[in-house]
This record gives sequence, structure tokens and C-alpha cells, in this order.
Amino acid sequence: MIVDRIVTWARMKSPWIVHFNSGACNACDIEVLAALTPRYDVERFGILLKGSPRHADVLVCSGPVTLQQKERLKTIYEQMSEPKFVLAVGTCASSAGVFNGCYGVCGGVDTVLPVSAYIPGCPARPEAIIDGVVKLLKSLKK
Repeated sequence: MIVDRIVTWARMKSPWIVHFNSGACNACDIEVLAALTPRYDVERFGILLKGSPRHADVLVCSGPVTLQQKERLKTIYEQMSEPKFVLAVGTCASSAGVFNGCYGVCGGVDTVLPVSAYIPGCPARPEAIIDGVVKLLKSLKK
């Protein structure tokens, strides 16, 4: 249907993201914010950081999911409109990293939400974050 193709085109050309730190050391947060600076200029891909999950298409998560953040993360994900995507940025968000096995840690983001793309690194470099978002957008074409 033509409307579905237009919506997919619009999502590919202008993905809006919301960032959530679920309990990390802030290294990946700094790299996510660095990717949004004019040096890397992700706005050329139409990527905008939004303050509300109701306006976002992509949830960018960094850090392992702690017991305190588990329900908050689910609530933020449920507030996003369909279709919605989740990026796990860094080793901690992918597999809990060095926090794996701690008493207050549930695990990576995939233990709570369906993850669309994993971005490796400790911390993940801005180039890797941009590459992950672009590959996620290319997967929308299919």
C-alpha cells in the first residue's frame, strides 16, 4: 500500500531517538552524546534526539539493566509508537559486561526488551553508533 511505503520512507529519512542509561558508568552515554555533536553531524541522516519517548522511533540504551530500572525501561518502550526499535550501545547493554552477575543487575537490554541492533565496544565509539543506526535504517527497506 502506498501509505505504508510513505511512512517507511519518512521513518528512514528522519529517525528520532530517545536515549536511556539503565545504570552504566557513563562512558557510553558520553559517546552517544558525542555522536550528536556537530563533529559527527548525525542530523545529516535526519537523526534527532527527542526528550519524550512518545515522539521517538528508536530507543538507544546504554548500560546493563538494573532491578530498579527494569520497569522504567519497559514503560518507556511501551510509550513509543509502532514501529519502534531498540539499540543496545556498548558491551554492558549487550551482555551486562563487567556488571554481569552483580546482585542488582538483570542482564543486558535484551533480557527486558527486543533489541533491533547491538553496537559493540567499551565504550562504543561514535562512528560505531552512527554505523549501527544507519544499518538499522537500511534494514527498514527490506
